[in-house]
Amino acid sequence: MSWKVRAFAREDTDAVIELWQETGLTRPWNDPRQDIERKLRVQPELFLVAHDEKTVLGSVMAGYDGHRGWIYYLATTPARQGEGIARGLLAEAERLLAAMGCPKVQLMVRTENEAVLSFYDAVGYESFDVRNAGKRLIADM
Repeated sequence: MSWKVRAFAREDTDAVIELWQETGLTRPWNDPRQDIERKLRVQPELFLVAHDEKTVLGSVMAGYDGHRGWIYYLATTPARQGEGIARGLLAEAERLLAAMGCPKVQLMVRTENEAVLSFYDAVGYESFDVRNAGKRLIADM
C-alpha cells in the first residue's frame, strides 16, 4: 500500500479543500474552512486523511451523536481512485465509530451521483427512502 490513513492536521487544510473542490463536494452555501474549523471543535479524531509521502489523497469526516454515526466528505483524488483509498478511509472511520459504541452509520449522497451510490452499494451500505430536511442555523456566506 503506497498510502496511509491518519488524523487530519491543520497543515492539511488547503490540500483537503482543494480535494473537496476537485471532487465536487463543496457547495456555495458551505464554507469549507468553516466546516473544517467546526469539525476540529467536535470529535476531531473522526476527521481523517489518506496520504502518501507528500500529498493528501483522500479525506473523510465522521461523527457520532450517541444514536448513530454519520459520514461526510469522503473523497479520493481522481488520479488515485480505484486504489482502495476511499474504502480504507471508510473502514477506519467505521472502526473508530464502532469503538465509541456506535451501532449504525449513515450518510447522504445526492441522487444524481450514480458512481458514488454504486460505491456505497459495493461496500455494504443500504439505500432507503427518507426525506431529508435541514435548517441552517448559522450562515457561512
